[in-house]
Amino acid sequence: MEAIFHERQEGSLCAQHCLNNLLQGEYFSPVELSSIAQQLDEEERMRMAEGGLSSEEYRTFLQPSGNMDDSGFFSIQVISNALKVWGLELILFNSPEYQRLGIDPINERSFICNYKEHWFTVRKLGKQWFNLNSLLTGPELISDTYLALFLAQLQQEGYSIFVVKGDLPDCEADQLLQMIRVQQMQRPKLIGEDTLQARDQRVQKADLEQTLDVSQPFDGPGVLDEDEENFQKALALSRQEIDMEDEEADLRRAIQLSMQGGHRTGFSDACTLNAPRSATTNQSESLTSEELRRRRQAYFEKQQHLHQQCQNPEFHDVPTTSSNALGTDPGGDLSEEDMLQAAMNMSLETVRNSLNTEEKK
Repeated sequence: MEAIFHERQEGSLCAQHCLNNLLQGEYFSPVELSSIAQQLDEEERMRMAEGGLSSEEYRTFLQPSGNMDDSGFFSIQVISNALKVWGLELILFNSPEYQRLGIDPINERSFICNYKEHWFTVRKLGKQWFNLNSLLTGPELISDTYLALFLAQLQQEGYSIFVVKGDLPDCEADQLLQMIRVQQMQRPKLIGEDTLQARDQRVQKADLEQTLDVSQPFDGPGVLDEDEENFQKALALSRQEIDMEDEEADLRRAIQLSMQGGHRTGFSDACTLNAPRSATTNQSESLTSEELRRRRQAYFEKQQHLHQQCQNPEFHDVPTTSSNALGTDPGGDLSEEDMLQAAMNMSLETVRNSLNTEEKK
């Protein structure tokens, strides 16, 4: 690709770039093309003056030149006259005269394309076709199978295509590419495309920052703070679920213990509650083994008496029965919460009876 001559766009000098890319060298300058344009203007003025200097056609012709302007644009007549110096001729590609020839585009050597005052060259170098548009950062490889489709697409977009007839001057790129074929991994970009994309990204970033700044007073601390708040809420909910699972586990264990033996639990609770009471009333005294034996004997007799009362049918009418104390139907099914409440009521009742027994003693 380095051997291919390719002029990149400067100002509006696309006609100059088109000719030099076609001829593969710096053959024409803006000054030379302007000279050709002025010569054409003079020839046209002389022909128009033949009809009279006061004719409307002549006065219209005296308007600014149609062959060039201050921006650097040059007409097709300027390009055609410039190529005549090299013995080259331009033929309109889609003209009836050329279409009757039935020539396959792949058998031509080069094309000049124009659309809205922009000119560029498509030329064959060696055995491969290249798009030498000056608006590209470099030559673009065109396959033989894609050439006809490429030209048809240009025509559909409104381009005028001219076939360059004649022998082009020899060039280094043509000689080199006769021996080797090139491969292009990445299509060249348009000039300024990277700069335009970078500018668009900067504009989008600035717009986004401005949008965030405007929405900040209404949305609170921002999107990140809102996400942090949602995370903390989810964490708190997970901790509550863990605590509920622990409470359910403790509830099951308490129910299981209460079901295994109410007497042992009641006795243990009674002892636990009586121990601080005894220590508070008489801290200097210590219980003898005989006193402990009597108290245990009294406690078991009391428990046996309560058990006999529970088996008596008339006992269910008394408000102090175990079933009424539990607040449940003796014949119904108990839930885990009812069973836990029952265990707690039994323990409190046992402790209360045990305390009354102690006071009587």
